[in-house]
Amino acid sequence: MRLGSGTFAACCVVIEVLGVALFLRGFFPVPVCSFSGTEHQTESPAPEPSAGAISNWTKLPPPLFSKVVIMLIDALRDDFVFGSKGVKFMPYTTYLVEKGSSHSFVAEAKPPTVTMPRIKALMTGSLPGFIDVVRNLNSPALLEDSVVTRAKAAGKRIIFYGDETWVKLFPKHFLEYDGTTSFFVSDYTEVDDNVTRHLDKVLKRRDWDVLILHYLGLDHIGHVSGPSSPLIGRKLSEMDSVLMKIHASLLSEERETLLPNLLVLCGDHGMSEAGGHGASSVEEVNTALILISSAFERKPGDVRHPKYIQQTDLAATLSIGLGLPIPRGSVGSLIFPVVEGKPMREQLRFLHLNTVQLSKLLQENVPSYRKEP
Repeated sequence: MRLGSGTFAACCVVIEVLGVALFLRGFFPVPVCSFSGTEHQTESPAPEPSAGAISNWTKLPPPLFSKVVIMLIDALRDDFVFGSKGVKFMPYTTYLVEKGSSHSFVAEAKPPTVTMPRIKALMTGSLPGFIDVVRNLNSPALLEDSVVTRAKAAGKRIIFYGDETWVKLFPKHFLEYDGTTSFFVSDYTEVDDNVTRHLDKVLKRRDWDVLILHYLGLDHIGHVSGPSSPLIGRKLSEMDSVLMKIHASLLSEERETLLPNLLVLCGDHGMSEAGGHGASSVEEVNTALILISSAFERKPGDVRHPKYIQQTDLAATLSIGLGLPIPRGSVGSLIFPVVEGKPMREQLRFLHLNTVQLSKLLQENVPSYRKEP
C-alpha cells in the first residue's frame, strides 16, 4: 500500500510537532511548586507526632542565630576554596575550614548554571528551569515563596549590596540596597569595591538582621581571562580579607547578644575551564559553601571534610536558622550539621518541620500520592 504525497507530508508534520512538544516538555519542565499563595495567608502549624505528652512541637522554633550574613561570590567553584588556590590565596578561609568553627560543603548547582536561576534556587529551595536563562537577562520580580519573602514578612530587616539581579527579584524587600550591574565583564575592580565600601559602616550598625553581599569580580575575571589567570588569585585574596573583616565583626558583636551569628560563604555557580558557565560540567555545578558560626565550635581532633549537598538545601537551613517557615516550594533538606549540637528533641523538631513541608509539596504535585495511615 502506497501513501500519497499529501498523507506522507501530514505524517511528517505530526511527527515533527510531537518531537518538538517532547523536546519542550523535557527542556522546560513544569517546576515543582506549591499551589498555595504566599500573601495574606496564615501558615498552618506542622502536625504534632504521636508523642503521648504535651509539647511545643506545633509551634515554630525560635531562631538559632541573631544575625545572618550571606557573602555570595559569583562563580566560586569548589576548588577555588578547598583546592590549592584556596590554600595559597585564602589562608583565613582555609583556617576556618580546617580548624575553625565552621562546616564546609560542596554544593551542587543544577543546570542552568547562570546567576538568576541559582539565586532562586538558593532562596526558594526550588529547581528553576531553562526558561530562566532568558529571564536572567531581565529578571522579573520573584513571586515564589522564598527565604527573603519570609524574612521580610517576619519583620526581619534586610540589607543588600551587590548584583542588581537581587533588587529585581526582590523589590521593596530591602531596608537598604545598592545594586551593581553584571554586564560590564571587563570591570572586576569597581564592581566589588562598590560592595565593600559599605562594610565599615554597616557592620557597626545594629539596625539589620540579614546582610546579603553579592560579589561579581571573580566571575568577570573568569569570562575575560579564564580560571588560570593570575587575577583569580588576587581576587580570592581580596575576598579572603573581606570575609575576615566580616567574621571578626560578627564575633565581637556576639558579646552583646544571647544568640550566635552566622556567616555564609557561597557561590551561585562554578566556572568552566574556558571561564564561562551555564552548562553542567563538574567545574560549573560544584560550588563552595561554608557555614561559619561560634555555634559550630569543634573539639580537638575533630576533622571536618567538605560534604556534598544540594544547593537547594540552603533555603531550608536558613529558614530554620532564622526561625522562619521553610518556603513552600523548597525541595531541599535541612543541612543537619547545623543543628547536630542541639538537644535530640530539638533536632527531631527541626527534621519534623522539614519533613512536613516536603510531604505537603509532594501531595500537591503528585495526584496519586496517598499518605500511609
